[in-house]
Amino acid sequence: MKPKLFTRNFTFLILGQVSSLIGNYTLKFALSMYVLEQTGSASIFAGMLALALLPTIFLSPFGGILADRANRRNIMVALDTLSGISVLLASFAMLLDQDIFVISALLIILSVLGAFESPTVQACVPQMLSGDNVVKGNAVVNQVASIASLITPFLGSIFYTAFGIQPVFYATVVCFFVTALLECFIRLDYKKPEQKMGIGAIVKEDFSVSMHFLRREQPGIMKLLLLAAAVSLFVAGTAVVGFPYLVRTVLGLSATHYGIAESAMGVASILGSLCVVILAKKVQMHHLAFVLVSFGICLIPCGIAFLLPVGVFTRYLILLVMFCACQLGCSFFSTYAISIIQGRTPDHLMGKVMSYVFTLSMCAQPVGQIIYGTLFDQFTSSAYWVLIPSGFFVCLIGLASKSFFLKFETQKICEKINTQS
Repeated sequence: MKPKLFTRNFTFLILGQVSSLIGNYTLKFALSMYVLEQTGSASIFAGMLALALLPTIFLSPFGGILADRANRRNIMVALDTLSGISVLLASFAMLLDQDIFVISALLIILSVLGAFESPTVQACVPQMLSGDNVVKGNAVVNQVASIASLITPFLGSIFYTAFGIQPVFYATVVCFFVTALLECFIRLDYKKPEQKMGIGAIVKEDFSVSMHFLRREQPGIMKLLLLAAAVSLFVAGTAVVGFPYLVRTVLGLSATHYGIAESAMGVASILGSLCVVILAKKVQMHHLAFVLVSFGICLIPCGIAFLLPVGVFTRYLILLVMFCACQLGCSFFSTYAISIIQGRTPDHLMGKVMSYVFTLSMCAQPVGQIIYGTLFDQFTSSAYWVLIPSGFFVCLIGLASKSFFLKFETQKICEKINTQS
């Protein structure tokens, strides 16, 4: 009998993710609009995003250790409850006319909590599922995130435009508390470690074991993470900072236009994860190099649009189509890559390795956000000087990565043959 994908545990996990992501994404969309309207600067917006990422970068490895040492269900319940309380307190603090400071503090707090929750959720998927369902489960998780990114810009733009920032805070609080309630129904096997160790000894041992696994047993995983981090620098700069800045500030379009664009990118992300499910048995690992090249190719027309004598709406459409194509490729790449990593990682190291996935992929994001925030401020009237060179750089990274993927693919085949013999 074929194993069921939507088991009891996985269903509650997905429902919780739906509630959590809708609240989280809606809040962050509204906050981004609020900060850009209050300051009008891509540098300030990028600086806040970069500052908020630092706790996730530094604390994610400790989140992975906690995910492998404690009850993963209890971790998720506690973190979502704390997230709801933090947003509620921030909504009250916003009334004190220190809005930018409060928003920065809230983003940092949510980043700290996310550093412990993200590796825990990713470690739960292979614990709940098995076989081909792990790939499908990761695709479903990615689709949930994509659907949330599809719905939330529309919701965020409507709520923010009609009612202001406060109702968005209250709705987010409800979403986090609903998520914590749903996670209470998850049942996961958990065995307390027999050997009692101090915190320092636990951290030292877990780091040693996991790094030995990545450096000696599976060095290809480490190289894959470093490659993803390099691409993440350009993605964070162009998509996270550049896209909203180009739409709202350079083109001068409304929050509704940006919301529509974000929703369209959400559809593209869903299609990307669906492609993983449909093409999982046909796609080879070296095809990921072409996915990276396609991302770079898409950035070049975005820059050319600012060289051509065309109207604002035409430039908006070009940006929309190209960034949607980028989002589809990024969704495909990340879903497939995470499934590869999970397939080669034993369960007792899953939390730690998944935390390194988030840590290394995000290390380049603050750098990319600050660099591109500064570049877009400097080249506001000539964005092509930012977008076209970035496209060529990403293309070169993709072409150079083909040999790595071929070698990684060959190693996987050899391991499979050795296991069968």
